[in-house]
Amino acid sequence: MQDQNLTPLFTGLQNYIESNPTPFHIPGHKKGEGMEKTFRDFIGEKALSIDLINISPLDDLHHPHGMIKDAQDLAAQAFGADYTFFSVQGTSSAIMTMVMTVCGPGDKIIVPRNIHKSVTAAIIFAGAVPIFIHPELDNDLGIAHGITPEAVEKAINAHPDAKGVFVINPTYFGIAANLKRIVTIAHANNIPVLVDEAHGVHIHFHDDLPLSAMQAGADLAATSVHKLGGSLTQSSILNLKEGIVTHERVQRIFSMLTTTSTSYILLASLDSARKQLATEGKQLVDKTIQLAQLTRVKINEIPHLYCPGKELLGTKATFDYDPTKLLISVKQLGVTGYDVEVWLRENFNLEVELSDMYNILCIITPGDTEKETQKLTHALNVLSKTYERSATDTAIRVTIPPIPMLSMTPRDAFYAETETINLRDSEGRISAESIMVYPPGIPIFIPGEIISTENLSYIAQNIAAGLPVQGLEDESLETIQVIKEMKPFK
Repeated sequence: MQDQNLTPLFTGLQNYIESNPTPFHIPGHKKGEGMEKTFRDFIGEKALSIDLINISPLDDLHHPHGMIKDAQDLAAQAFGADYTFFSVQGTSSAIMTMVMTVCGPGDKIIVPRNIHKSVTAAIIFAGAVPIFIHPELDNDLGIAHGITPEAVEKAINAHPDAKGVFVINPTYFGIAANLKRIVTIAHANNIPVLVDEAHGVHIHFHDDLPLSAMQAGADLAATSVHKLGGSLTQSSILNLKEGIVTHERVQRIFSMLTTTSTSYILLASLDSARKQLATEGKQLVDKTIQLAQLTRVKINEIPHLYCPGKELLGTKATFDYDPTKLLISVKQLGVTGYDVEVWLRENFNLEVELSDMYNILCIITPGDTEKETQKLTHALNVLSKTYERSATDTAIRVTIPPIPMLSMTPRDAFYAETETINLRDSEGRISAESIMVYPPGIPIFIPGEIISTENLSYIAQNIAAGLPVQGLEDESLETIQVIKEMKPFK
C-alpha cells in the first residue's frame, strides 16, 4: 500500500520551481512576467509559476512514467481501480474515451435516453449505434431517475452483440440504481459497463453513500473530481478495472482526445484532491451528510416546499441516494424552478446548481458550513411567504413518447446533407437535430431518427402546456433541419 499522504505530482512541481530554472519554452508569459499586470497580480505568482508544460523533468500525461504516473497510481489505489487516468478536459473527455474505447463503426452500445451530450458526441465520432433505454420517470417531482437492471437485461437479450452498457450513476439528483446488479447482468454476457460518475466522486469514501462504480465492479468510470471532490474546474479522472477492457486501449484513445498542452495546475489539483479524499474523505463526508440532512429537515418545515430524502427509494430505479444533493420541489408555490433561481439570485445573491420547471437543486459539499445553509433556509422562508398567495397543489404528469426508429447512425446523420423544412411538415423525415422537453430532459428524437406523428403531437402538447422545448437551431420551433432527400434522375 502506498502512502496516500504523498502528493508526488504537486510536490514534484514545487521542487522544480524552487530550482528556479530559466525557461526558453512555452507558455510565453514566462512565470507571469510577460502577462498583463492586472491579471497577473490577480492570479498570483505561485499559480503562474506552476503553469508549465510537459517538459522532461515534469513527466508527460500521454506517456506517464514519472511524477504523473506516481500520482495516477495513488489515485487508482484510492478509488479501488487498476488504473486511473487524469483528465484536464473535464469528464466529457473521459466519457468520450470510454465510449470510443469499446465502440467502433456499426457497434451497438446500450445507453439511457437521457445521456449527456458528450456521449452523443462520442457515438458520432465512433460511428456507433445507440440502443436506448428509457430511464424511470418520477411524476411527483417531474424528473428522470436511472435505468433498471431489468431494462438492461431486456436490452442485452435483444442485442447480445452490444459492445457496452452505459449507466449514469448517481444521477444529477443523487439517485443510484442497483449498479452491482447491472454489472453482474452485463458481465454474464461479457459486455463491459461504462459509468458516468460525474456527480459521485465522493461516494467511494463513505459507507452511507451509494456504491461507487469501482466498488460495484464496473469496467470504466468517468468521475468529476472538480464537481464535488475539491479539485479545480475541468479536472477529472477515468478509472479502469482491467479485464474486458485493457489499459493500453484506454491510454491510446485517451491520448487521441487529450491536448498536448497539459495544464499542470489542473493536474496538481487532482493530486491534492485525491490526497484529501483518501486521508480525510470519511470525516469530511460525515460532516457534509449531517449538514445536508439538517438542512433538508429545515426546508421541509417551510410551507409549500419539499426536499425529498429516503422516501424516494424502493423502486427498481431508486436503489440508493446521496443525501448531500438537496432537490427542492417548488411546484406548490405556483412558480417555476427557473423563477425561483432568478428570485434567489436577485434577492439574496444565492446561486443554485440547476433549476427546471418544478425544482431547484442545491449541493452541499465539505466547503459548506451552517452559515451558508442558514442563509439558504432563510431565503427559502422568505420565498415561501412571498408566493404563499399563489400557492397551489400542482399535479405533474411527465410523459415521454416512444423512442423513434433509427434510420441511420447519428454519425451518418451528422455528416449528411441537410435541408430546412417546417417542423409541422416533418413527419416521416429523418432528423438532423435533437429536440427535448424539460422536464424530464429526454430527447424526443435525435439525429438519424425518423420523426413520427407521435413526436410532433408530443411537442405541440408540451408547447401548449408552457413547458420548455429546446434543441432546434430555430428557437421559434417553426423549422427543423432534416436529411436531404435524394431525388431520382429523370
